[in-house]
Amino acid sequence: QVQLVESGGGLVQPGGSLRLSCTTSGFTLENYGMGWFRQAPGKAREGPLAISSSYFSPYYADSVKGRFTISRVNTKNTVNLQMNSLKPEDTAVYYCARIPYYPSNYDTDYWGQGTQVTVSS
Repeated sequence: QVQLVESGGGLVQPGGSLRLSCTTSGFTLENYGMGWFRQAPGKAREGPLAISSSYFSPYYADSVKGRFTISRVNTKNTVNLQMNSLKPEDTAVYYCARIPYYPSNYDTDYWGQGTQVTVSS
């Protein structure tokens, strides 16, 4: 069955960096778009923040463009999100999700369980 497992979250100071990973199983990663979303306490889910595809250009939301970079290693079934210049407002639970029809739309069909990112001094 399809599984997505996020890792790499933690506590980081403002201006710092973190690298999140999403390990996938149960499907051929190369054939699917994959995206990252987040949800801050008391707020609606935001995203997609970034989307990676093996065949199309990546997508970035304005809120993370220039600070976050999405990448993938299909042979390792992994999608990464490198987050630099982190701000307190980046604090949230971060989720990866499969986006099967990218770039036609951003609909998702499977989600991971999330990993907490806290940006605080």
